[in-house]
Amino acid sequence: MATITKTMTRPEIEQLKEKLKPFTLKLSQPDYTFYQIKTESCTITAYTSLKVVFQGNDLGWLETNSLKNEYPQAGSDEVGTGDYFGPVTVAACIVDLESANQLKPLGIQDSKQITDSKIRKLAIKIKEVCPHSILVVQNAKYNLVHKTHNMVDIKCRLHNQAYVNLQKKGYALPKSIIVDQFVQEKSYYRYLQNEPQIIRGIHFETKAENKYLAVACASILARNAFLESLDKMEEAYDFHFEKGAGPKVDRCAQSFVDQYGSKELDKVAKLHFKNTEKLRFTSI
Repeated sequence: MATITKTMTRPEIEQLKEKLKPFTLKLSQPDYTFYQIKTESCTITAYTSLKVVFQGNDLGWLETNSLKNEYPQAGSDEVGTGDYFGPVTVAACIVDLESANQLKPLGIQDSKQITDSKIRKLAIKIKEVCPHSILVVQNAKYNLVHKTHNMVDIKCRLHNQAYVNLQKKGYALPKSIIVDQFVQEKSYYRYLQNEPQIIRGIHFETKAENKYLAVACASILARNAFLESLDKMEEAYDFHFEKGAGPKVDRCAQSFVDQYGSKELDKVAKLHFKNTEKLRFTSI
């Protein structure tokens, strides 16, 4: 269990209590404290000495990092890597102070925490106010590339290319560039060692889509591009494709193969997923 101690002012201590109200499971007042709050993930004890002690298994949200509120900032994220059907999409986005002030009231956050209908609306606004780059690797191309490059390799190249494309569009990348970490920094640059242009000075952080507005915006743009690709697939085949890679997807994949044959699967699915092994067909 991790422990972090912070010194806070009395108003800050009271503000913290108000912010935590929706998440408070138990509120008490031990000796020499203003309060002690227990949430699902941690315990916060505010002492009359103005020391506040946080204890829990995951206190990453308390880490101080000047990048979080530093603008302009650029961020990137990917979508579709866990979905059997549909492409892999990566987006990079630049957010300056002016656009941040316009976007924050809209409730921008990690795309996995927002409904698809809201994703589509937010993506329109983000595109209006933020420089952005979106890459979509459709399934046939992905399956071809995956024969010689693993998923991590592909993601590294796409993130790097998204930033390169921003530069090609004439935008200067800010000092603060954040990638939602999916690989260690050394490995990231090792995968890129033969690329003609490599963007460096990147800050890698897990769960960055919940900490940095630029990464959250990129997450939404990538998710929207994924949804738009699914829309086109469904229109082309007059068929509903399930998201994810669970049992529903297995049944959906079998139905698709039964209806369209195994050769069409390469155009709509990531063939290396285990879902493919469960299908009944003679050849792909």
